[in-house]
Amino acid sequence: MDKIEGNVELVFSKQHFGILDGLRGLAAVAVVIFHFMEIAVPDYNDSFIAHAYLAVDFFFCLSGFVIAYSYDERLSKLGILNFLKLRLIRLHPLVILGSIIGLVMFMFDPFSDLYNKYENNLIEMFLGSCLMIPYPLVHERYFNLFHLNPPTWSLFWEYLANICYAIFLIKISNKILWIMTILAAAVLIYEAQRSGNLAVGWGGDNIKGGGIRVFYSFLAGILVYRMRWILSWKISFISIGALLLAVFLIPFSKEFNSLIDPFFVIVYFPILIALGAGATGRGANSWVCKFSGNISYPLYMIHYPFIWLYMSNVERFKPTLSEQTIIIVFGVVLLIVLAYAVLIWVDLPIRNRLRSGTSMSLINKVRSPAHS
Repeated sequence: MDKIEGNVELVFSKQHFGILDGLRGLAAVAVVIFHFMEIAVPDYNDSFIAHAYLAVDFFFCLSGFVIAYSYDERLSKLGILNFLKLRLIRLHPLVILGSIIGLVMFMFDPFSDLYNKYENNLIEMFLGSCLMIPYPLVHERYFNLFHLNPPTWSLFWEYLANICYAIFLIKISNKILWIMTILAAAVLIYEAQRSGNLAVGWGGDNIKGGGIRVFYSFLAGILVYRMRWILSWKISFISIGALLLAVFLIPFSKEFNSLIDPFFVIVYFPILIALGAGATGRGANSWVCKFSGNISYPLYMIHYPFIWLYMSNVERFKPTLSEQTIIIVFGVVLLIVLAYAVLIWVDLPIRNRLRSGTSMSLINKVRSPAHS
């Protein structure tokens, strides 16, 4: 208990970066729209938001920055076990909730009978999703590592990155960090050339790509913090948000993706995070940034089962693109509302209860720039 008490002051002294919260929420909304568009317009060349899969690399980089910023100076006193408990409390309730929603949607999908084919594997699918044990099975729907809630794939790598940080990365010198980051960048470039783009890591046939993506981006985020690359510019949330959205809106190109994707992941996103961390312009502490940051993780973790429902509807009824556009617009809005409801009535109460039931109850909240 003394170990925890000694860290309370340090926890609460941490600065909060509102614009990074806003960017995280903006990226989460882009992911939701991207997933809808994958169904409405399967050919990425025709999608207006075809590069939003790079939002995951932005999340990984932001997470590296957040973790280093929040724990570099206090992990030795806090302890690895308590660090991992904090991460589980922060992340895992919605991993389980997303799995439950995915299970219900899969079993009671009114537009598809796919469940009948895989009902004998349902327990394994559900436990794999809750425990984040990859279980690629459903070939009819992209062979995802976690069919019930596909975005869990990135949390799988997020957890591994957090464990590596606590055991190893916290101890390495900046020189070693530089070497590892450069090596990771080279591997990332190779993967982009081999696969043609960086939309990998989510499926049973491309799982290694996820490790490659988190390997570079998480290290780059740590490097941004440890080198103190904080760009103190007076720039508004709208302006920096536009810089992020511009990446997602770049047209898909089989010819150039292998060059475009690594550039934005290796160079652009770390600079954007450095800029967001130092931004002092209009909107840095606005309710928009706060709301956006608050709903980002719930939105990311609960939206995909509803994408499966949408896909089943499209497969069965084949609505026109105009009809699908209406569904997508209302779907995104309703999912944002649902994410906020989940945050207020499920996620926060569960996290507060878990904190109060542990020796970490004195640490009510880790005040970090953006919760990964």
